[in-house]
Amino acid sequence: MNHAAVEKSVGLLTVLIIIVISVGGLVEIVPLAMNAYAKQGSENIKPYRPLELAGRDVYVSEGCYLCHSQQVRPFLSETERYGPYSLAAESQYDHPFQYGSKRTGPDLARVGGRYSDDWHHVHMHNPRDVVPESVMPGYPWLEKDTIDPQLLQRKMRVLHMLGTPYSEADISAAPSAVLGKTEMDALIAYLQSLGLARPRGSGEAP
Repeated sequence: MNHAAVEKSVGLLTVLIIIVISVGGLVEIVPLAMNAYAKQGSENIKPYRPLELAGRDVYVSEGCYLCHSQQVRPFLSETERYGPYSLAAESQYDHPFQYGSKRTGPDLARVGGRYSDDWHHVHMHNPRDVVPESVMPGYPWLEKDTIDPQLLQRKMRVLHMLGTPYSEADISAAPSAVLGKTEMDALIAYLQSLGLARPRGSGEAP
C-alpha cells in the first residue's frame, strides 16, 4: 500500500489506526484477563478482615501511598529485593488500588510477616529508632484514636455492594473485632496482611 496515499486519505488512515489499536489492545488485554482468572487463583483470595480493613483506611488517610508502592514488578532486581512479583488477583478487593509508582520508601506488597508487631509499633512512633537512615515521619498519634465500629460496618456494606464477598455475619461481627483497637493496631494489622493472600505456587518469579 502506498504510504503517501494512506496519509492523504483521512478515512483510510482512521480505519487503519483503529485496526492497529484494536489488535494491539487484544494482544495486551486478552492474555492478562485469561491469566488473572485461570492461573492466579482469584477464588483463593480472601477479603480484608475488619481490623485490616480499618488499617487500610488509616494507611490511605495518612498518605502512606505517596511514598510506598504496593506492586512488585516482574523484574529480577525487584523480585530479588521484594519477593515474588505481584498478581492482579491479589488486589481484586482493593478500592482504590495501591499500586503507586513513588518509592521514597520501600515497596510494601510483601511486607506482611517480615517484621514483628512490636517492630512496627516502634517504627511508627519513631522510624529512626529501627532504621537510622529513614526519612519517614513518625505517627505517634495513631495510638490515641480508636476505630469507629459503626463507620467500619457501613464501609463493609458498601464494599459488599461493590463485589467484596462480605457476608451479613462478617459485617455483624465487625464491631467486636475492632472494639478498643487503636488506629495504630489497625494499621499494623493491615501491614501484616500484605502479601499473605497470594495464592501459593502461582506466578512465581523465574
